[in-house]
Amino acid sequence: MDTSYPCGLVWLRRDLRVHDNAALYHALKHCRQVHVAFVFDTAILDGLPRADRRVEFIRESLVALDQRLAELGGEGCGLIVRHGVAEQEIPQLARQLGALAVFASHDDEPYALQRDARVRGQLAALGTALHTCKDHVVFERQEVMTQSGTAFSVFTPYKNAWLRKVNDHDLQAYPVERHAQQLAPRPESLRLPVPRLADMGFAPTNLQDLHIAAGEAGAQALLAEFLQRIDAYGQRRDFPAVKGPSYLSVHLRFGTVSVRQLAREAHARMLAGSEGAGVWLSELIWRDFYAQVLANFAHVGAGESFKRDYDAIAWAHGTQAKQLLDAWCAGRTGYPLVDAAMRQLLQTGTCTTACAWWWPAFCARTWAWTGVGVKNTLPPTSMTSTWPPTMAAGNGPAPVAATRSPTSASSTLSARAKNSTPKASSSAAMSPNSPDSRPRPSTPPGWLARSNCNRQAWCWARPTPAPSSTTPKPEKKPWRATQWSKRKPPKRGG
Repeated sequence: MDTSYPCGLVWLRRDLRVHDNAALYHALKHCRQVHVAFVFDTAILDGLPRADRRVEFIRESLVALDQRLAELGGEGCGLIVRHGVAEQEIPQLARQLGALAVFASHDDEPYALQRDARVRGQLAALGTALHTCKDHVVFERQEVMTQSGTAFSVFTPYKNAWLRKVNDHDLQAYPVERHAQQLAPRPESLRLPVPRLADMGFAPTNLQDLHIAAGEAGAQALLAEFLQRIDAYGQRRDFPAVKGPSYLSVHLRFGTVSVRQLAREAHARMLAGSEGAGVWLSELIWRDFYAQVLANFAHVGAGESFKRDYDAIAWAHGTQAKQLLDAWCAGRTGYPLVDAAMRQLLQTGTCTTACAWWWPAFCARTWAWTGVGVKNTLPPTSMTSTWPPTMAAGNGPAPVAATRSPTSASSTLSARAKNSTPKASSSAAMSPNSPDSRPRPSTPPGWLARSNCNRQAWCWARPTPAPSSTTPKPEKKPWRATQWSKRKPPKRGG
């Protein structure tokens, strides 16, 4: 883009930071004056519960972002925050500011694509251009393809191609601060503070009690702490009671930290011999992989399974099935490890990697119910940053032994713990012998068969006797969610 504009507007969405912000950098480079805005989109907010951690996290991050812009730009500079329908607010704001160009980051989720298309059309009618760029991932869309030029459908080959392709330029930060003098003071009528939750009809949550710090500063503090223990990430992440993860997922979701910074740190340490950094880099590559799945396989974004055969699976409905789901959401399944993982999630808002493999897969395929029951418990997530078990539906790796069922996972983790060095902290430990983690007598009976092919996911179905040493295995019948499959999972493609 060689065009130079007298005034430009940056529309922030999932990139709530100043440092290494691609859209902000391009605006500062190509506009003599730059304004920065965020819209609390009522098209999204109206469907949310009135106490929602996502909204509170965004709001707190915007407060920090407003302060940072004021520091860089000087008097009158800061963030313009609107509350309304984004596709109406952005064109109105561009016209009010006299902006001839709007800059934003790519978002390949279905609603975002439709919204951006409508905004582009309205801006064009005003004589204003909409420029979008990559920011949320390292590689997107068709940047990493197979040798035959098609999109990858399986993670491991994609990861290998990603590692062959990546270089220092791909991970280099955009020097936003160098061009901060282009930030323009806001008009007097737009110099308003970030709206309070109550102003938008929302109530505070327990975000602060969970010690989830918002904004760039919160992300950098978590990263600095995690880098001190990243070398052991490959081992520690598998133990639910150990501080193993980075806890940066929510910051990646809303872009309060740059994925380029994280990948750069992990890649450099991996090349220096850190096994843990290599494992963590693989987790970051997972995000890129699912982003390109979403971009290249439109039916996935429409809510269909990656392999359409799985859309024909029959799933239980009705009061009894709903009771089982409610028990899962409350940590009352009767499987100690599943229930401990759920209680950890309820109390801390986080879930370790090991738990994230089989705990959501326990209820993976009833995604509509799972979303309703859990979306307010989790830190904010997105279609491309959710757990691999709930997203794969045929395009993930074969499951490890410890994740094939909650009972075998309990035994495997217990055995590994006896021969491993990580120690549980007193605040996070969930011992199988503690009263709070024992199975509860009132647990509804019956759990599900494996389905979801490669993931061997455990899913909800109609009640059957809970697994025990005296309960015979179900009779093998054709592929259904309520019975063991007689068929082998399909072979993975390339």
